Amino acid sequence: MVKRRVHVAAAAIISSDGQKALIARRPSNVDHGGLWEFPGGKLAPYETGLEGLKRELHEELGVEIRRAQPLIRVHHEYPDKHILLDVWQVHEFSGEPFGREGQAVRWVPLDELVNYPFPAANLPILQAVMLPTEYLITDEEQDEAVFDTCLERALVEDRVRLVQLRAKTLDEAAYLERAEHALALCRRHGARLLLNGEPELLGRVDADGIHLTSERLMSLERRPIAESKWLAASTHDRQQLGQAARIGCDFVTLSPLRTTPSHPEVAPMGWHDFQQLVERAAMPVFALGGMTRFDANHARAVGAQGIASIRDFWKAPEA
Repeated sequence: MVKRRVHVAAAAIISSDGQKALIARRPSNVDHGGLWEFPGGKLAPYETGLEGLKRELHEELGVEIRRAQPLIRVHHEYPDKHILLDVWQVHEFSGEPFGREGQAVRWVPLDELVNYPFPAANLPILQAVMLPTEYLITDEEQDEAVFDTCLERALVEDRVRLVQLRAKTLDEAAYLERAEHALALCRRHGARLLLNGEPELLGRVDADGIHLTSERLMSLERRPIAESKWLAASTHDRQQLGQAARIGCDFVTLSPLRTTPSHPEVAPMGWHDFQQLVERAAMPVFALGGMTRFDANHARAVGAQGIASIRDFWKAPEA
């Protein structure tokens, strides 16, 4: 049976303070009736995603989009159809949203979205909405005072809100001690901390999640940590992206987009191949490998959640 292909535009409308998202309840007489969703609808023939979204939000909510940016594209298979959700993050709009078609609409704090029932196809959107656009990977700093200074500078000056603690040169005891320091700093500044290591580390340090190496990722048969924690992974190709989806990763990094000093022997994939891989990823993807904040808009335009970087966020103090 050839499935119907349905192209839907959806909006992640974020409040001006960045703390809430607008969601709408589906009518009881349609598929998934009574569940909540990010507002939008099917594209008319020859409409682009943004054109269709502008029309839908005017018809459904009475608002006009002023500024929007691609967030994520989600392919989802139902028994009778293939859905492509073309999701845009709406940064600015005019008008006061209300349910013009009688539907309930509600502003919900981002950390409470998980308490609302959504169709399965909306779940990657939830992850993308709750994640920031920048992911700091810490450097292999030996001096603890310098490490604390660099991390605090990134949290305060660059307002980084997602951190991976990577320290391959430390033994387990030193890593755990650093993790406790890093967690305290992240908590103080409202950032999340993921540990790069074995999932069992969460039993020793109550961080926000685990970031798996690609080797650990490929060795797993199921999700190794609770759903209440973030699970991320390093990926480099389609097979690893597929494995990340199978075990329930919440997001991944995909690299190397460019040649990097740390891995000069690895051929970069470039923007074209990166976009092709991201298009079929089942979760948010951070671009990694030679990325700077100047690449953030380009990364978003080709489907990435944002950028991951060490060097662009990690600034050692001047001597």
